[in-house]
Amino acid sequence: MSDPIAAQPHERARTVVITGASDGIGAAASEQLASAGDRIVVIGRSPEKTRAVARRIGAEHHVADFARLSEVRELASTLLAECEHIDVLANNAGGLFSGPIRTDDGFERTFQVNHLAPVLLTNLLLDRLIASRASVVNTSSAAARLFGHVDLDDLDGWKGFSPNRAYGNAKLANVLFAKGLHERFHAQGLSAVAFHPGVVATSFASDTTSPLRRLYFGALRRFLTSPEGGGAALSYFIAGAPGEAWQSGEYYRSPGRIGRTNPQASDPELVRSHWEQSARMLGITW
Repeated sequence: MSDPIAAQPHERARTVVITGASDGIGAAASEQLASAGDRIVVIGRSPEKTRAVARRIGAEHHVADFARLSEVRELASTLLAECEHIDVLANNAGGLFSGPIRTDDGFERTFQVNHLAPVLLTNLLLDRLIASRASVVNTSSAAARLFGHVDLDDLDGWKGFSPNRAYGNAKLANVLFAKGLHERFHAQGLSAVAFHPGVVATSFASDTTSPLRRLYFGALRRFLTSPEGGGAALSYFIAGAPGEAWQSGEYYRSPGRIGRTNPQASDPELVRSHWEQSARMLGITW
């Protein structure tokens, strides 16, 4: 059997859009993939960091702050104008933040940056993604199982806010979104997956009072996965062929290993309700 990750010489070069690519695993994956001949488009919040990554690997770049949905809409418009096809959308932007903080759009920041903004971007690019028979790769986390619990009456988590719970809910939302995309659009050629990249030693959790900050910046940091290791996990799902390297609609604990996540992700009605409520919050239709 041929390697599903290997580039096929007769195929056109793919266009791969990676959000959260100004540092961490997004930057590492962009660098790992750049030599494969794909067209890499790196998206980041910091103009300086995003530009530096793009220059280092010879990629294109755009800047967007997912705490501002107007910038997500501008990004989608730019991508549609510049990319005739989009073969992979890696929804990798995210973070763990203190709070609760209300964005200018009216949503709790952790939920917006990790979930609502990627949902909006995917929605705005949907026709192009379907036409390209694209993969949508969602960077989730084991925090979905450890800390997440969906409350449909408080979807973005204002009640009893804690950084860990907000992050767990958002990462669980990433899994639910992958399952929802699969349910609605896989028959049209779109594939979607969510995965845990490992506990990666990056700047993650630097803007929070969560106890997890001590894990990421304390004495245990040397035991964490390197950004290159986390980037390799992201690269695996970007490069791998759905149906061969990974199965659409699933959550993976690591490359090649479907994992256990929050039991709520196994409830089809909850997946649908979460999808519908997210769409109402954003004012979008699918």
